[in-house]
Amino acid sequence: MKVVAREIELGEVEADLAAIGIFEGEPVPEEIVGATGAETAKGAYKTLSPAFAGGGRIVLAGLGKREELDAERLRVVAALVAKEAGRLEAGSLAWVLPQTDDDASAAEALVTGTILGSYRFDRFRSEPPEEPAPRLESLTLLAADGVAAAAEIARAYAEAQNRARDLQSTPANFATPATLAARAEEIAAGAEAVSAEILGPERLEEMGMGGLLAVSQGGPVEPRLIVLRYAGGGEGPTLGLVGKGVTFDTGGISLKPGAGMDEMKMDMSGAAAVLEAVAAIAELGLAIDLIAVIPSTENMPSGTAIKPGDVITQYSGKTVEVNNTDAEGRLILADALTYAVELGAERIVDLATLTGAVVIALGSTYAAVIANDDELAAEVVAAGARSGELTWRLPLHPEYKELMKGKVADLSNLASQRKAGTITAASFLEEFVGNTPWAHIDIAGTAWDVGREYTGKDASGFGVRLVVELARELSA
Repeated sequence: MKVVAREIELGEVEADLAAIGIFEGEPVPEEIVGATGAETAKGAYKTLSPAFAGGGRIVLAGLGKREELDAERLRVVAALVAKEAGRLEAGSLAWVLPQTDDDASAAEALVTGTILGSYRFDRFRSEPPEEPAPRLESLTLLAADGVAAAAEIARAYAEAQNRARDLQSTPANFATPATLAARAEEIAAGAEAVSAEILGPERLEEMGMGGLLAVSQGGPVEPRLIVLRYAGGGEGPTLGLVGKGVTFDTGGISLKPGAGMDEMKMDMSGAAAVLEAVAAIAELGLAIDLIAVIPSTENMPSGTAIKPGDVITQYSGKTVEVNNTDAEGRLILADALTYAVELGAERIVDLATLTGAVVIALGSTYAAVIANDDELAAEVVAAGARSGELTWRLPLHPEYKELMKGKVADLSNLASQRKAGTITAASFLEEFVGNTPWAHIDIAGTAWDVGREYTGKDASGFGVRLVVELARELSA
């Protein structure tokens, strides 16, 4: 979407639809006094009222009480306006930037909400309408030129988030490990500072990537270990990003219930977020060096699949009892985390749809953060708060590690007791990062069916904005 900021009056802009925010209990803005419909408009939060002035269509968007306005409310209202623009078949939209204490933050929120709110996934519609509704192609912010940089950042990461949503929504017969690898190569081809390396099954076998190979052995689709490097010239420690890329998860021999299994095409949401965050970071030219490692496979049941009770050797050399084949994400992430450290990552953030337990604990409002480093954990939580992708830190404790010890091997991939499922899974991962500062983000509750106005009930692309915001802070 084309996004520009222009310091002009409402009557000077050419757009199919204009949007103006109004506050509850306050008069309508001066520029629309006398406009048809303005006299009945309400400022209640999320209320949209049509108006007309000078032959142009206007939507008056209720922002609620002025003292309650924040970036999240602006994202939500912007998404509602974007959907209204779609209903009206508007191809261009102009937004009058509301008066706030932070114009840059307001601009970022409006751009983000507009782009995410106008998203739709219709790749597999076989018979599109003869006259398809036009997509919203341009957004003009009527604001001071000083917000242009913030608007551009928001455009980059919101569009990246929508690309991640495309990957999440694509069925597993189209989105395979090879598909994710091809996307990585496409990102590298489009950015001089990015390089890609794709490791296939033969190389993985030579290296001893026991976790990734074990999970993949139940199906015919070959695994990939995807590595992206971004050389942004940063002076700080190299950031490592790891994303879980299970393109379809049946649970393996420990088969999942059939109801809702179709949604397991989104078990690569961490990989999607990492891929598109790297693309956005490169597009923005952030001064940071990073290494992204994405282990990707399907998890299928068959006569060749790994069995409950089997023992595997991870890339690190540690042995693991696979007591539940549906706890496969931690097996492939363990190899990837070890490799990220080996490649030179000096602090690591991983994103994964890892546990159903996190949905019980935090729902779809927060993703869980578990970390071995207080400073990195605080940076991740702060980046989530600034971007609107909220996280909540959960603790680590030696007693959780005890639950992950194996009976005949070093570790078990499933805790010996049904306690603290999200934390014990993270405790397992911690075994593979050594002394490297590391933060794990469990996005199982926030990657899909969040229900916010700008993400809807399907793919959310959660993590892209958070990672880009973290990279922005670390590159400052």
